[in-house]
Amino acid sequence: MVLTAGGDDRAQARRALEELCQTYWYPLYAFVRRQGRSPEEAQDLTQEFFARLIAQHYLGAVDRAKGKFRSFLLGSLKHFLANEWDKARAQKRGGAHSLIALDAQAAERRYALEPAHELSADRIFERRWALTVLERVLTRLREEHSRAGKAKLFDRLKDFLVGRAEQDSHARAAAELGMSEGAVKAAIHRLRQHYRERLRAEIANTVAAPSEVEDELRHLFAALSG
Repeated sequence: MVLTAGGDDRAQARRALEELCQTYWYPLYAFVRRQGRSPEEAQDLTQEFFARLIAQHYLGAVDRAKGKFRSFLLGSLKHFLANEWDKARAQKRGGAHSLIALDAQAAERRYALEPAHELSADRIFERRWALTVLERVLTRLREEHSRAGKAKLFDRLKDFLVGRAEQDSHARAAAELGMSEGAVKAAIHRLRQHYRERLRAEIANTVAAPSEVEDELRHLFAALSG
């Protein structure tokens, strides 16, 4: 998707970039907010940054051999904040590009739940990026189960997948799903396998080589625990 967004087919690139924006706008928004910008400024900055990615064809410089997309995106945002935003501030409020639809109220509700302010803007970005990757994988898994008519199964077992089932039990889940306890355990095992596969595939799309997937996995989980 990243390489498509940097391709020569501008229509295809715009569609790919719009998907990137919809996926990764909040980690960047949270980074900007943690730097002391107001909600309104953060909205304009995030919109303008993504708009310039496509308008100035920044993604044309993305090369799989030159590191992680996560690092590229944050570095590009920092460059934009340091060198470009002052030029754009002369625009009338609301004059920034509206490439993606930001839900300002939802963004602020999410930002209010972020960890205490001793976390730096960089750490907020890394933590939220990691959560975004995990949420994206879970969303895709649910879509796959829905297409197979198994949305109820996924919704009931997903807490076992992400470690929020300490107070739950296989027996209780089996009773609610009308399955045997053994069948529930087998379903959880399969779900965890699929989750790991989808997570590795998602990460593989943002690093330079397959050999970097494990390192990126460690980085993401460190960001969540730090």
